[in-house]
Amino acid sequence: QVQLVESGGGLVQTGGSLRLSCAASGRTFSRYAMGWFRQAPGKEREFVAAISWSGGTTYYTDSVNGRFTISRDNAKKTVYLQMNSLKPEDTAVYYCAAGPGAINLRWGPGGVDYWGKGTLVTVSS
Repeated sequence: QVQLVESGGGLVQTGGSLRLSCAASGRTFSRYAMGWFRQAPGKEREFVAAISWSGGTTYYTDSVNGRFTISRDNAKKTVYLQMNSLKPEDTAVYYCAAGPGAINLRWGPGGVDYWGKGTLVTVSS
């Protein structure tokens, strides 16, 4: 069992930066790939980024590639999402997720075993 708690969301202007954190509890954190999804109002939840259990493999959706960076610290049981050059279309609730593999998370919400409750990111124009 893994419990996930996100933090770091907030209001930022276009072009600004935020860093999201996801703190995990449970003994098996390092065995899971971790990821971030987001859901904007009226839209489906979508994949943003994923990282393998070792941190050696990462995936990003095209719209954030080059602007967002996912990383993890297994000793701290924490995964991060550094978001730079934010745009209004990045506005959404961001959810932390854990799954059996980074490629599983890349496929979408069906590849997720555990979800956090989400943190709101609002980018003003």
